[in-house]
Amino acid sequence: MADYLPHTSDEVDAMLSFLGLSSLEQLFDHIPAAVRLSQGLELAPGMSEPDVADYFNRLTRANRAQASALTCFAGAGAYDHEVPAVVKMLGSRSEFVTAYTPYQPEVAQGVLQAIFEYQTLISRLSGLPIANASLYDGATALVEALNMAAGATQRSKMVVSTGVHPHWRDVLRTFAAGTGYDIIEVPLRDGLTDWDSVDATGAAAIVASYPNYLGVLEDIGVAKRLSVANDALLVLGADPIAAGVLKTAGQWGADVFVGEGQPFGTPLAFGGPYLGLFACSDEQVRRLPGRIVGETVDSNDRRAFVTTLRAREQDIRRERATSNVCTNQTLMAVTAAIQLGWLGTQGLREVATRSAQGAHYLFEHACQIEGVTPVSSQPFFREFALRVPHRAGEVLRAMCEDGVLGGLSVAELTNGSDGSLEDPSHVVLVAVTERRTREQIDHYVDVLRKVVR
Repeated sequence: MADYLPHTSDEVDAMLSFLGLSSLEQLFDHIPAAVRLSQGLELAPGMSEPDVADYFNRLTRANRAQASALTCFAGAGAYDHEVPAVVKMLGSRSEFVTAYTPYQPEVAQGVLQAIFEYQTLISRLSGLPIANASLYDGATALVEALNMAAGATQRSKMVVSTGVHPHWRDVLRTFAAGTGYDIIEVPLRDGLTDWDSVDATGAAAIVASYPNYLGVLEDIGVAKRLSVANDALLVLGADPIAAGVLKTAGQWGADVFVGEGQPFGTPLAFGGPYLGLFACSDEQVRRLPGRIVGETVDSNDRRAFVTTLRAREQDIRRERATSNVCTNQTLMAVTAAIQLGWLGTQGLREVATRSAQGAHYLFEHACQIEGVTPVSSQPFFREFALRVPHRAGEVLRAMCEDGVLGGLSVAELTNGSDGSLEDPSHVVLVAVTERRTREQIDHYVDVLRKVVR
């Protein structure tokens, strides 16, 4: 037994000697014989690790309340992507899990280097030269982008496409109540932002989404021209997976990129904790929110890393601070760096391609069902909206009975406030990731056909 205890034989002997005992058995003499284990445990033969995992997975699938019992076709900013075992293992190392803000570089080089690598990857992903050490989530990253635009232009008018995620826009409105920003929302027409319907004169920022929350791929060049004409910053909220096959924010001419980093190694965990991606042009580096790690050399001319371009006191300067963000989600940022490093350029392209192919295959077959029609005729990436003959909530609940999480009700997503859609209560938003197989997609179509007939 001593072989499985965190004590050496010498330590055990020293303990027994101190207690005046001759054996470990004597240590337990005070326990009544009636409650002692007189014989060995009658245990079943051992099982291999895969067999044990399979056993518990089968038990889990029997519990319909568990998300694992449903095949996930929901999206709207949170996606069921594969998280490789290597990402889980490396991301859960204690050095990262317990890391505090690396204010003392002499004792935090490992974490600082990991964050620096993360910034490099986000810079490449966004196509912009400067990325910070991450923010709280996508919505608050967008708020910080508007703070940057207000500081750069000394204006408060923000022109925001209704194609930006409804929850992100809710957060913008909440912050605007305190900052005094004038949020002008631009409606969608056939899934596209109707930029011609808005007067952007005096705007600090033009905010677009790529793709937008309905999954539609818009021509961001229109938003860019509008920003240039009004000397405003172009802020682009983009799906980071799309960068595997589509133009980056930098290639579209965006001044600021924001995004939700959940697809990179963070599982669907009832809404968080997630990760805010943020990158910008060189001109805005002094207004960059949150933290940034830079590369330098130490006194021995060795490569070293430090937080730079802002003081620790930035977090406590109240209204004079560029940003009051006091968390940079280090653990999720490091996990994202591991996931991106594991995927590489080709891997990211494959994830994006498989997601898009699966989405278009599902879209084509779902639209063949009587009563199911597309909401928009515009191109999409890996998410799309369908109009169904019954209320979306009822359709989705019925699909769950057949093991399919069929998407999200747009009416519930927007609280029924999106005037860009006619009768959103009949609209379902569907997403496909690289995890969805053809068999699962065919099953989705069969279940949807049964439910809406």
